[in-house]
Amino acid sequence: MTSLKKLLLGEQGLVVLFAVAFFIVSLTVPNFLTERNMLGLLQSVVTIGIVACTMMFCLASRDFDLSVGSTVAFSGMVAVMASNATGSIPLGILAALACGSAVGLVNGLVIARFRINALITTLATMQIVRGLALISSDGRAVGINDPGFYQLALSRFLGVPTPIWVMLVAFIIFGFLLNRTVFGKNTLAIGGNPEASRLAGVNVVNMRVWIFMLQGLVCAVAGILLASRITSGQPNAATGLELSVISACVLGGVSLAGGRAAMSGVIVGVLIMGIAENVMNLLNIQAFYQYVVRGLILLLAVLLDNLRSSAAGRR
Repeated sequence: MTSLKKLLLGEQGLVVLFAVAFFIVSLTVPNFLTERNMLGLLQSVVTIGIVACTMMFCLASRDFDLSVGSTVAFSGMVAVMASNATGSIPLGILAALACGSAVGLVNGLVIARFRINALITTLATMQIVRGLALISSDGRAVGINDPGFYQLALSRFLGVPTPIWVMLVAFIIFGFLLNRTVFGKNTLAIGGNPEASRLAGVNVVNMRVWIFMLQGLVCAVAGILLASRITSGQPNAATGLELSVISACVLGGVSLAGGRAAMSGVIVGVLIMGIAENVMNLLNIQAFYQYVVRGLILLLAVLLDNLRSSAAGRR
């Protein structure tokens, strides 16, 4: 019993459990292991996977961001509208990246410099940014004028869609940033003990601002790819994304109390979220039930986080 508990709570244990679940699903669910389904599964988790890279840093530093879904939708809208207005896709992309970073900057400044609770701040910006997306489009989807914009999501490299490559590159970059740089070590230190980090010479305020700016920038990248994939700017896109991303991170071992994170765990958490939805689609389970499953996964993630924290406190 003790060894099973260690398996469930350890980083390697999550990978083992995922491998076992993947094996069982591949044997029992028809068409699961086909190339088409595997690529479709990876495509379906691109948005969650990209945003989870920086949500990992937010959670690890004792913060979180509820505005990511709104920022993804707003950035996608800006990319499409700016591209249509200027006739230039690169300018549209730059405008979207700037807007996403600006949302992150505002979140970071309000939370870190004015010391407003992250829950209240990002809940407010979630509403404000979603409102801006609806206002700018009059509540309607905005079509793409230049067909070249579609190629951001439709193009392939070595037979694999470009958005999947973008997600893999994001995993590599932010995994390196977390494990091999001072920025990553300081993030974990802030999450472990902000006051001790400040006394050790870490500029905690600036670090938190940078983390939220990175979160906004990455949301913009996800929003651009999403707009390209759904062939329009949708003001209601990515609704509920924040819960899926937080669930994936916490499932992957990122602590809600801060100070603990691993990119390998986040990747597994993202894949668990994707596989759960993919299996339900393959089994023709109604979409209504998928909300129940997502809620159960979120509860399971929080339960595992509490068990990990308790186990770490006893050591």
